[in-house]
Amino acid sequence: MTTSSTPESILASFAADLKAEDIPPAVLRRAEDLLLDWIGSALAGKGARPVESITRFASAMGAGDGRSEILIHRTRSSPLMAAMANAAASHFAEQDDVHNGSVFHPAAVVFPVALAISQAHGLSGAQLLTAAVAGYEVGIRVGEFLGRSHYKIFHTTGTAGAVAAAVTAGHLLALTPDQMLHAIGSAGTQASGLWEFLRDAADSKQLHTAHAAGAGLTAAYLAKDDFTGARRILTGAQGMAAGMSSDADPARLTDGLGTRWALAETSFKFHASCRHTHPAADALQQILQRHQLAAGDVKAVTAQVHQAAIDVLGPVTDPQTVHQSKFSMGTVLGLVAVHGRAGLSEFDGHFKDAAVSAFHDKVSMVLDAEVDRAYPARWIGKVHVDTIDGRRLEGRVDEPKGDPGNTLERHELEEKATRLALYRDGATAAEMQSVIGWAWSLMSVARVGILLEPVASR
Repeated sequence: MTTSSTPESILASFAADLKAEDIPPAVLRRAEDLLLDWIGSALAGKGARPVESITRFASAMGAGDGRSEILIHRTRSSPLMAAMANAAASHFAEQDDVHNGSVFHPAAVVFPVALAISQAHGLSGAQLLTAAVAGYEVGIRVGEFLGRSHYKIFHTTGTAGAVAAAVTAGHLLALTPDQMLHAIGSAGTQASGLWEFLRDAADSKQLHTAHAAGAGLTAAYLAKDDFTGARRILTGAQGMAAGMSSDADPARLTDGLGTRWALAETSFKFHASCRHTHPAADALQQILQRHQLAAGDVKAVTAQVHQAAIDVLGPVTDPQTVHQSKFSMGTVLGLVAVHGRAGLSEFDGHFKDAAVSAFHDKVSMVLDAEVDRAYPARWIGKVHVDTIDGRRLEGRVDEPKGDPGNTLERHELEEKATRLALYRDGATAAEMQSVIGWAWSLMSVARVGILLEPVASR
């Protein structure tokens, strides 16, 4: 394979040359949906200790008179620091989007970069959305390429996310295809993020998204100045796949590029928890509602899951923090059984309640061959419940709430984004109505400005 026809160069040319008119209108509408969903998630990160720590760092390191908006503080900074702060904020509430096949959360690394650069350079809404589509398409394919073995150890949003952020930034900076290739190379060499933090409830998850957004943005700005990066950073002998995967599939990098719009496959998160808990949570809700059961009627719950769920959720046996509890299958199912839902307020107020803890201890996970074969393309939910009165009840969900085939409609997205914004006073309901109108008309916005005015002027 010659350098000019490598998967990396094909991705670079696609990302550099993509135009709004190349993208189906339905995909652009979906991008608007994902953007609004991301804004809600970012505002919900306000006040979270790890998010505030990263934001204080970004504010101290950045220009106070910049044109890029730090959403939770309503302050201005440089594109780099605003992108890092917003990326951290949007990955805390566990309500940001996910692409099933790549097990990647694109919004948390794509939109912080797209918004920051668009604001700093006075770009249009159409430019922002087109760059975001490029970031989604490339980042998702990198995640799919790296495979299941990668995700077992590495947080794909931190690794593939750096490349997605670079592509998003590079498109907005009008990089040539060759410069874009160098940006991908510089992003890939910085890509990182390990799952070990889950074992002791460390703050690393928000650092992963902040770093990925910052690394990708840095790579693109350097490429604009003709800084070079490895041309084979994904598939080369000492590239990302060589060091981070044992089942990488290079064909996934260019599969259907420009015809299969992976962005449209992205799911919205319904429960405020790790996506690996959602299929089982939906299946348990189905059983409880169908048979009119209360938590006290349940003797035992077995969640039949894919291996990645065991890898990610298994280490969390006794969650000590709200955020860690979102990676506990027992806690999530306990909240669903006791309180009817696993939302933000349920986690904040009840994750350590005696009734939830008691239900937690009734829950186990087992590897299910059918569920594991379908993953990651499909996330099937299968649960069986043993009741106190001796019955065994089975629940099954083939598409969890929020998946493309069971999606959130625009009125549901508006409600979700507003609820997230109100969660910690990130924005008022009236302000969110303005943001919603802006998102739904973004293709006609001539210049992306500040979304939320400083608090003093509210």
